[in-house]
Amino acid sequence: MPTPFPPYDPHGLDESEYEEGRGPRLREIPFRMLIPNLITVLAICAGLTGIRLAFENRFEMAVAMVLIAAFLDGIDGRVARLLKAQSKFGAQMDSLADIVNFGVAPALVLYVFILDQARSFGWIAAIVFTIAAALRLARFNVISESTTKSAWESYYFVGVPAPAGALLVLLPVYLGFLGFPIDRATGLAASAYTVFIGFLLVSRVPVFSGKGISGGVRRDLVMPFILVAVVYVSLLMSFTWETLTLTAIAYLASLPFGARAWARKYGPKSRQANGKTESGKAASGSDDDAGK
Repeated sequence: MPTPFPPYDPHGLDESEYEEGRGPRLREIPFRMLIPNLITVLAICAGLTGIRLAFENRFEMAVAMVLIAAFLDGIDGRVARLLKAQSKFGAQMDSLADIVNFGVAPALVLYVFILDQARSFGWIAAIVFTIAAALRLARFNVISESTTKSAWESYYFVGVPAPAGALLVLLPVYLGFLGFPIDRATGLAASAYTVFIGFLLVSRVPVFSGKGISGGVRRDLVMPFILVAVVYVSLLMSFTWETLTLTAIAYLASLPFGARAWARKYGPKSRQANGKTESGKAASGSDDDAGK
């Protein structure tokens, strides 16, 4: 008897999985394979709930739900790798969730909170950011599937990553919670800022990722590192909007320094210097060989 739902297979079914005349053969899926997908679904639910709360003028809860969605969306891939539960289905699900959580949800929350003060300009800004987030995610997927990568891609993102973009674009909301006025002038300023963040997403600005740092923490720095993390989390819980505002500003301020570090290490001048060094080493090596 055919089942009402198609069988779930995270890796896709091949011809060997089909029984002649009876369709695909059902088999059990390890529960660990479902955990990352459940986290992704919860992230989508949180993002959509944030949109609903924004339309109900419960903005603090709306922002909290968007940030929770971003957090869940950020850990599902790591959980999948930890549990060895990566799958094609999960990768596609995660990409679709990213567009909702990092593009649609922040843009709509921001529009309902302040961008609507700018009327059509605010809506255009929200659309630009959402499309920019989708383009950023599509480019990331293409780069991830590429077999040839530059050495610097292990240490830098191409453009601001979508999760950071969602955190940054909500800066006008954080400032609104701190008492900044919400009127047409600030709406227009927030619209310009939103478009600016959208361009940062699709730009080719090198942004330090930290994912290439494989070394551990020195033993004498373990306790200070833990204390700094505890202090930041405590500040985030006690002074949420002040901490998020400073975090967003600090991230924006760090972008020029990251780009300068990339240019110094991987830019054209650095490549020319490395080329001269390598040619000099080759010449000295040939002289040593001749003297043997």
